[in-house]
Amino acid sequence: MKKSIRILTTALTVTTYRDLSGYCYRNGKESPAKAMDFTNTHIVALRAHDRHFAAITSCMDHFIPDGMPLIWLLNLQGAKIKDRVYGPTFMRECIRDSPAEVRHYFLGGSEDCLQQLLKNLKQLNPRLNVVGARNGYFSEGNGRIVAEEIYRACPDMIWLGLGTPKQQEFIATHKNSVGHGIWLAVGFAFDVNAGTKGDAPEWMQKAGLTWLYRLCQEPRRLLTRYLKYNSLFVYYSLMEKIPSFGKNRG
Repeated sequence: MKKSIRILTTALTVTTYRDLSGYCYRNGKESPAKAMDFTNTHIVALRAHDRHFAAITSCMDHFIPDGMPLIWLLNLQGAKIKDRVYGPTFMRECIRDSPAEVRHYFLGGSEDCLQQLLKNLKQLNPRLNVVGARNGYFSEGNGRIVAEEIYRACPDMIWLGLGTPKQQEFIATHKNSVGHGIWLAVGFAFDVNAGTKGDAPEWMQKAGLTWLYRLCQEPRRLLTRYLKYNSLFVYYSLMEKIPSFGKNRG
């Protein structure tokens, strides 16, 4: 884990796949619990735009930049990042190399997605120590019951694929009630590694076009989100670099 560099209102942690995995293995049994958000431009723009979302995500100990536009901006500030730490890839690499003593809990996805994810990850690492798993279809009122289940399982790493903002809200509410562990808000990583949704080709990922690939897959769900928050990200970035920009538009 290296230094943090701020983009808009979010301090992004500069790290690598290997360093982040090692950090999780070493610190998963330590108290208090820690939380990481795998962060793209949508989340950075949302934190800058929405005070409530900024407040609930203040519980995050690290924001891991997994979108290429963020990597480009970080490198402009001297980060010298060779590769992003992309949530779906991090899940695979971290699980593949996980020592048998590291205890994992998975929360998210549909039941079919979750079961296929667990099957795929067990094939990737036969010694994977899964101490609990639950799909993401539960009511807000049952959140405490789910948190109590996680507490009893005593995991070192808690993977969440609930989507934004549900996964961030769940962490904010229950992070300190579990005692120890690393909470990882990885969202789309559940679907990709279960094989229920395809990931963008490598060339699109490198070009920063993962969002476009996902938009083509789920236009109804993602069109408004991408139009709004990609635009807000550009707007706030221009306001930060050119202070007169926002005034001129007013």
